[in-house]
Amino acid sequence: MLFIKSVVMGLSIAVPVGPIGMLCIQRSLSRGFQAGFATGVGAACADAIYGLLGALGIAGIVTAFPMLTVGLKIGGGAFLVWLAWTIARQAPAASTAQRDLPRTSVLRDFVTTFGLTLSNPMTILSFVGIFAALGPLSGAREGTVWPAVALMVAGVFIGSATWWLCLSGTTAALRTKMSFAFMHGLSRVSAAVIAVFGVIQVVAGVRGVI
Repeated sequence: MLFIKSVVMGLSIAVPVGPIGMLCIQRSLSRGFQAGFATGVGAACADAIYGLLGALGIAGIVTAFPMLTVGLKIGGGAFLVWLAWTIARQAPAASTAQRDLPRTSVLRDFVTTFGLTLSNPMTILSFVGIFAALGPLSGAREGTVWPAVALMVAGVFIGSATWWLCLSGTTAALRTKMSFAFMHGLSRVSAAVIAVFGVIQVVAGVRGVI
Protein backbone atom coordinates (compact mmCIF):
# COMPACT_ATOMS: atom_id res chain seq x y z
CA MET A 1 0.00 0.00 0.00
CA LEU A 2 2.86 2.35 0.83
CA PHE A 3 4.44 1.68 -2.57
CA ILE A 4 1.19 2.41 -4.42
CA LYS A 5 0.73 5.66 -2.49
CA SER A 6 4.28 6.69 -3.38
CA VAL A 7 3.71 5.92 -7.07
CA VAL A 8 0.59 8.09 -7.04
CA MET A 9 2.55 10.81 -5.25
CA GLY A 10 5.34 10.76 -7.85
CA LEU A 11 2.79 10.85 -10.64
CA SER A 12 0.84 13.74 -9.11
CA ILE A 13 3.98 15.84 -8.66
CA ALA A 14 5.16 15.22 -12.24
CA VAL A 15 1.84 15.76 -14.05
CA PRO A 16 1.33 19.54 -13.59
CA VAL A 17 2.75 21.23 -16.69
CA GLY A 18 5.62 23.52 -15.78
CA PRO A 19 8.97 24.39 -17.37
CA ILE A 20 10.16 20.77 -17.29
CA GLY A 21 6.97 19.58 -18.96
CA MET A 22 7.30 22.21 -21.67
CA LEU A 23 10.95 21.25 -22.15
CA CYS A 24 10.02 17.57 -22.47
CA ILE A 25 7.37 18.39 -25.08
CA GLN A 26 9.70 20.68 -27.00
CA ARG A 27 12.53 18.15 -27.11
CA SER A 28 10.20 15.30 -28.04
CA LEU A 29 8.87 17.35 -30.94
CA SER A 30 12.19 18.69 -32.14
CA ARG A 31 14.45 15.66 -31.59
CA GLY A 32 12.25 12.65 -30.92
CA PHE A 33 11.36 10.24 -28.12
CA GLN A 34 14.87 9.64 -26.76
CA ALA A 35 15.49 13.32 -26.09
CA GLY A 36 12.07 13.82 -24.52
CA PHE A 37 12.24 10.74 -22.30
CA ALA A 38 15.81 11.52 -21.18
CA THR A 39 14.53 14.95 -20.18
CA GLY A 40 11.76 13.38 -18.12
CA VAL A 41 13.99 10.76 -16.49
CA GLY A 42 16.29 13.54 -15.31
CA ALA A 43 13.34 15.12 -13.51
CA ALA A 44 12.22 11.73 -12.15
CA CYS A 45 15.68 11.08 -10.66
CA ALA A 46 15.66 14.49 -9.00
CA ASP A 47 12.17 13.78 -7.65
CA ALA A 48 13.45 10.50 -6.20
CA ILE A 49 16.36 12.28 -4.49
CA TYR A 50 14.05 14.89 -3.00
CA GLY A 51 11.73 12.08 -1.99
CA LEU A 52 14.60 10.47 -0.11
CA LEU A 53 15.45 13.75 1.61
CA GLY A 54 11.83 14.27 2.54
CA ALA A 55 11.52 10.75 3.93
CA LEU A 56 14.63 11.18 6.06
CA GLY A 57 13.63 14.62 7.28
CA ILE A 58 16.76 16.24 5.81
CA ALA A 59 14.55 18.75 4.03
CA GLY A 60 14.81 20.95 7.10
CA ILE A 61 18.25 21.99 5.86
CA VAL A 62 16.66 23.88 2.99
CA THR A 63 14.04 25.59 5.13
CA ALA A 64 16.64 26.44 7.80
CA PHE A 65 18.75 28.43 5.33
CA PRO A 66 16.51 30.90 3.44
CA MET A 67 19.41 32.25 1.37
CA LEU A 68 20.01 28.77 -0.02
CA THR A 69 16.44 28.75 -1.29
CA VAL A 70 16.90 32.21 -2.79
CA GLY A 71 20.10 31.16 -4.56
CA LEU A 72 18.43 28.07 -5.99
CA LYS A 73 15.51 30.11 -7.29
CA ILE A 74 17.67 32.75 -8.97
CA GLY A 75 20.16 30.26 -10.39
CA GLY A 76 17.48 27.91 -11.67
CA GLY A 77 15.43 30.75 -13.14
CA ALA A 78 18.43 32.24 -14.93
CA PHE A 79 19.26 28.85 -16.40
CA LEU A 80 15.68 28.49 -17.64
CA VAL A 81 15.93 31.84 -19.42
CA TRP A 82 19.21 30.80 -21.05
CA LEU A 83 17.70 27.45 -22.03
CA ALA A 84 14.71 29.21 -23.60
CA TRP A 85 17.06 31.42 -25.61
CA THR A 86 18.96 28.41 -26.98
CA ILE A 87 15.70 26.63 -27.86
CA ALA A 88 14.41 29.69 -29.71
CA ARG A 89 17.59 29.77 -31.82
CA GLN A 90 17.41 26.09 -32.75
CA ALA A 91 15.12 24.62 -35.38
CA PRO A 92 13.55 21.18 -34.91
CA ALA A 93 14.97 18.34 -36.97
CA ALA A 94 13.45 18.43 -40.43
CA SER A 95 14.33 14.92 -41.49
CA THR A 96 14.35 11.45 -39.98
CA ALA A 97 18.09 11.29 -40.52
CA GLN A 98 18.53 13.92 -37.85
CA ARG A 99 16.53 11.99 -35.28
CA ASP A 100 19.34 9.64 -34.26
CA LEU A 101 20.86 11.36 -31.26
CA PRO A 102 24.39 10.86 -30.00
CA ARG A 103 24.69 9.65 -26.42
CA THR A 104 26.27 12.91 -25.34
CA SER A 105 23.14 14.77 -26.47
CA VAL A 106 20.80 12.45 -24.56
CA LEU A 107 23.04 12.68 -21.50
CA ARG A 108 22.95 16.47 -21.72
CA ASP A 109 19.14 16.37 -21.87
CA PHE A 110 19.13 14.25 -18.71
CA VAL A 111 21.62 16.42 -16.82
CA THR A 112 19.93 19.74 -17.61
CA THR A 113 16.53 18.70 -16.28
CA PHE A 114 18.08 16.87 -13.35
CA GLY A 115 19.80 20.10 -12.32
CA LEU A 116 16.75 22.25 -13.03
CA THR A 117 14.47 20.07 -10.92
CA LEU A 118 16.96 20.05 -8.06
CA SER A 119 17.18 23.84 -8.25
CA ASN A 120 13.46 24.20 -7.51
CA PRO A 121 13.06 24.39 -3.71
CA MET A 122 9.29 24.08 -4.06
CA THR A 123 9.79 20.46 -5.11
CA ILE A 124 11.35 19.45 -1.82
CA LEU A 125 8.77 21.43 0.14
CA SER A 126 6.05 19.51 -1.70
CA PHE A 127 7.65 16.23 -0.73
CA VAL A 128 8.02 17.35 2.88
CA GLY A 129 4.28 17.93 3.14
CA ILE A 130 3.34 14.71 1.37
CA PHE A 131 5.75 12.52 3.31
CA ALA A 132 4.57 14.10 6.54
CA ALA A 133 1.03 13.12 5.59
CA LEU A 134 2.05 9.54 4.78
CA GLY A 135 4.20 9.34 7.88
CA PRO A 136 5.56 5.81 7.28
CA LEU A 137 8.63 6.34 9.44
CA SER A 138 6.87 7.49 12.57
CA GLY A 139 6.75 4.69 15.07
CA ALA A 140 8.59 2.30 12.75
CA ARG A 141 11.01 -0.14 14.31
CA GLU A 142 14.67 0.39 13.51
CA GLY A 143 14.85 -2.58 11.17
CA THR A 144 11.85 -1.47 9.11
CA VAL A 145 12.81 2.15 8.44
CA TRP A 146 15.07 1.64 5.43
CA PRO A 147 12.77 -0.80 3.60
CA ALA A 148 9.98 1.76 3.99
CA VAL A 149 12.22 4.53 2.67
CA ALA A 150 13.30 2.37 -0.29
CA LEU A 151 9.68 1.62 -1.16
CA MET A 152 8.76 5.29 -1.02
CA VAL A 153 11.67 6.47 -3.16
CA ALA A 154 11.17 3.69 -5.73
CA GLY A 155 7.47 4.50 -5.89
CA VAL A 156 8.12 8.21 -6.43
CA PHE A 157 10.58 7.47 -9.24
CA ILE A 158 8.32 4.97 -11.00
CA GLY A 159 5.30 7.27 -10.76
CA SER A 160 7.22 10.25 -12.11
CA ALA A 161 8.98 8.25 -14.85
CA THR A 162 5.66 6.75 -15.97
CA TRP A 163 4.27 10.21 -16.65
CA TRP A 164 7.36 11.29 -18.60
CA LEU A 165 7.24 8.08 -20.63
CA CYS A 166 3.62 8.74 -21.59
CA LEU A 167 4.20 12.43 -22.33
CA SER A 168 7.34 12.00 -24.43
CA GLY A 169 5.97 8.94 -26.23
CA THR A 170 2.69 10.61 -27.15
CA THR A 171 4.38 13.83 -28.23
CA ALA A 172 6.99 12.01 -30.32
CA ALA A 173 4.25 9.96 -32.01
CA LEU A 174 2.35 13.12 -32.95
CA ARG A 175 5.56 14.60 -34.30
CA THR A 176 5.38 12.58 -37.52
CA LYS A 177 2.00 14.15 -38.33
CA MET A 178 3.17 17.74 -37.91
CA SER A 179 4.73 19.95 -40.55
CA PHE A 180 8.18 21.40 -40.03
CA ALA A 181 6.78 24.95 -39.92
CA PHE A 182 4.27 23.99 -37.23
CA MET A 183 6.93 22.28 -35.10
CA HIS A 184 9.22 25.27 -35.48
CA GLY A 185 6.47 27.62 -34.34
CA LEU A 186 5.57 25.35 -31.43
CA SER A 187 9.22 25.25 -30.44
CA ARG A 188 9.27 29.06 -30.30
CA VAL A 189 6.12 29.08 -28.16
CA SER A 190 7.67 26.51 -25.80
CA ALA A 191 10.78 28.67 -25.52
CA ALA A 192 8.66 31.70 -24.62
CA VAL A 193 6.74 29.78 -21.94
CA ILE A 194 9.96 28.39 -20.44
CA ALA A 195 11.43 31.91 -20.40
CA VAL A 196 8.37 33.21 -18.55
CA PHE A 197 8.75 30.48 -15.93
CA GLY A 198 12.41 31.42 -15.58
CA VAL A 199 11.73 35.13 -15.15
CA ILE A 200 9.04 34.41 -12.55
CA GLN A 201 11.46 32.21 -10.62
CA VAL A 202 14.22 34.86 -10.73
CA VAL A 203 11.81 37.57 -9.58
CA ALA A 204 10.64 35.35 -6.71
CA GLY A 205 14.27 34.81 -5.71
CA VAL A 206 15.13 38.50 -5.86
CA ARG A 207 12.10 39.33 -3.72
CA GLY A 208 13.45 36.92 -1.14
CA VAL A 209 16.62 39.00 -0.90
CA ILE A 210 14.88 42.36 -0.64
